[in-house]
Amino acid sequence: MASGLLLGGAVAALVTAAIPAHNPSGGFVDPPPDKIVIDVATVNGSGCPAGTAAVAVSEDNTAFTVTYSDYLAQVGGNSDPTAFRKNCQLNLIVHVPQGFTYAIAEADYRGFASLQTGASGVQRASYYFQGSSQTAAKTHTFPGAYNDNWQATDTTDWAQLVWAPCGVQRNFNINTEVRVNAGTSSPSKVSFMTMDSTDGDISTVYHMAWKACPGK
Repeated sequence: MASGLLLGGAVAALVTAAIPAHNPSGGFVDPPPDKIVIDVATVNGSGCPAGTAAVAVSEDNTAFTVTYSDYLAQVGGNSDPTAFRKNCQLNLIVHVPQGFTYAIAEADYRGFASLQTGASGVQRASYYFQGSSQTAAKTHTFPGAYNDNWQATDTTDWAQLVWAPCGVQRNFNINTEVRVNAGTSSPSKVSFMTMDSTDGDISTVYHMAWKACPGK
């Protein structure tokens, strides 16, 4: 694990998820042979207070993992009125070997939800590079009644991938949100939704697609 990836002592589970990226001609783009390093420039949001998020890169450069330990939204009962929505923005500096660029081809989100009948939970994520007008966003909804682990996967077609610009350093931003709507559920009953399991064993995995920059 490269230095500079750990936030506040939280431990990230390293998940190796090798997904070859298809190029338009039907072949594969191999990840660069040199190790990539991801530094966290900033982390902000009610779902990721200081010291509760961590980032790690897989050994084969095909994915990086984010672990949260305090990402929970809830409504009902004695819940704080502002607790129905939690969010987190990660601003990442990705050090890419010369001659390569990358995009996020797929993202796996997991957690646990306990939703009363009539309530619902929403997980949303958006991705963009600093200074770019291109933004990819995905939303997943979970209706109550629900009391189980949940999983959501964002997948982007090759032609719609948002690529990092070649030859310049642009920070990569990931904005995530978890929201619980009370709907028609009883106001006295609590509904909640977390990002990651409470023990931190389950992580959010971002699968990276690679391609060579022009001239390589």
